[in-house]
Amino acid sequence: MKQEITYSESELIEKLILREQEAFTYLYDHYAPALTGIIQQIIPDTETAADVLQQVFLNIWRKIGSYDAGKGRLFTWMLNIARNAAIDMVRSKSWRENQQNQPIPEDVYNLGKPVFQPDPDDTGLRKMVSQLKDDYNTLVELSYFQGYTHEELSKMLNIPLGTVKTRIRSALIQLRKILDKR
Repeated sequence: MKQEITYSESELIEKLILREQEAFTYLYDHYAPALTGIIQQIIPDTETAADVLQQVFLNIWRKIGSYDAGKGRLFTWMLNIARNAAIDMVRSKSWRENQQNQPIPEDVYNLGKPVFQPDPDDTGLRKMVSQLKDDYNTLVELSYFQGYTHEELSKMLNIPLGTVKTRIRSALIQLRKILDKR
């Protein structure tokens, strides 16, 4: 029986920077399900979400040298790459045109039924976010789980843009402390 290799976060980052294939395989195997869940919160189409996931891992591979452990954990950095890629896809002209040109399904009566989507609750992420102060919880929920930009949050909540950014940054710092306690 083959023994599974495990890496600490710092070992994994070091091996990724050295472009070691087995480290990238490990990264994909251990993080793809969680990143898929984040992407599918924004893009419910399974095929498009899979394409975005591929692009996310290419970006991680290309940009791993720019990762700064002082600014956050590897998963948080990757989550931001995945979230931003999904939002970019939804905002793209080709996505909007594709959505407008979708054929009407044969079984229109099932349109109102919920579609299965992986839930961030399954990873415990929402539980950790719920431990934040209410202001922080709301901002993280809207920005990371529902895909609103800082500018949209500022307008929607009638809060100055700088305050939104500061509160989200503070929320992420608190989340890091919660994760470190685990």
